[in-house]
Amino acid sequence: MLPYIFYVLLGLNANVAPSPGKEDPVLAKARKIHQRVLTLDTHADAPIMMQKAGFDVGTAHDTKRDASQIDFPRMKQGGMDAMFFAVYTSQGPRTDSGHADAKRNALNQFSLIHQALKKHADKAELATSPADAYRIQKRNKRAVFIGMENGYPIGNDLSLLKTYYDLGCRYITLTHFANNLIGDSSTDPDGPMYGGLSDFGKKVVPEMNRLGILIDVSHVADSTFYDALALSKAPVIASHSNCRAICDFPRNMTDDMIKAIAAKGGVVQVNFVSDYLKKPSDAHRAAKTKIRMSRVGKVPSADMEARITALSDSVSKVYASERASLSDIVDHIDHIVKIAGIDHVGIGSDFDGGGGVNGLEDVSEIENLTVELVRRKYSEADIAKIWGGNLLRVLGQAKVPN
Repeated sequence: MLPYIFYVLLGLNANVAPSPGKEDPVLAKARKIHQRVLTLDTHADAPIMMQKAGFDVGTAHDTKRDASQIDFPRMKQGGMDAMFFAVYTSQGPRTDSGHADAKRNALNQFSLIHQALKKHADKAELATSPADAYRIQKRNKRAVFIGMENGYPIGNDLSLLKTYYDLGCRYITLTHFANNLIGDSSTDPDGPMYGGLSDFGKKVVPEMNRLGILIDVSHVADSTFYDALALSKAPVIASHSNCRAICDFPRNMTDDMIKAIAAKGGVVQVNFVSDYLKKPSDAHRAAKTKIRMSRVGKVPSADMEARITALSDSVSKVYASERASLSDIVDHIDHIVKIAGIDHVGIGSDFDGGGGVNGLEDVSEIENLTVELVRRKYSEADIAKIWGGNLLRVLGQAKVPN
């Protein structure tokens, strides 16, 4: 008998199983497509879990037991070929000491990723190019790309971009939940500092182009978005953003922004965070915003993170009925395809960083998304673009000659 989620996805009666020996044709078709295409997720916060004592990304974990959503065995189980592991630093003080701490934090995360890949060389390899992804897929291993969420570890030192590039970084999300020295964030509680990119940020974008690091405009203020888009000579990405027309939140992209990314050849990667997929109640959003902002301007500690995790779990339980579904994810994909075309949409789950919906709890279940895409009549060629083809095309265009 099929898992319950498949009956929900396919519009079937969960109490009536198909005839013995007859698999549902939509499910059968989706499974074959999922096995053939290269699946890539541009935003996975696995390093958050990897920093916890005793956590081994090469060992299978249970989502309900330890809240982890990503490891190499579950990637293989779900048919997830490649993921960008995000080196994430919460925005702390914009001071020399704050930037030094952020740099140390980032370098530690790069080290943890490289150590895990060395330890589990039979399961996964570092990828830095589209060719790497396809090569590693053929070897039946997981391809691990590296991105950086929040340019905070750059501080005011442009040379650090080369340092991070050499360690494998292939995109940088310019800001996070608060402003940094690069530019304004979409959600800083104190409002904008620069009215877009800072003077330093206007040096960061060309240097990223020169090196071949993709400019990621998730989290940035609208003014920063348009500054970065105008300045970049390469296509830009939104590594984990959704549609403001469906869910009105400043972290999401307006239709004009989505069209502008597409016009420059870029791609918007839909994420799985419930708050950005469907509009929560005012009380729910206020509670979640308070949790997110509690990190801003502070040096993170283990005790602080433990308190925030406990509070997040409590809020999630209180507002469980408002949680988004797998269908909501594909509603955002549909909208981007409608206004910008099939060549400009992809997947950036935000697993281990708040991503996860009813029907898609961790990386082992990502085939469910392919089932829903098939149900909505996307072709195999379309699904191949959504699941990785579009992003890899853009990654191949990231480096711009002087």
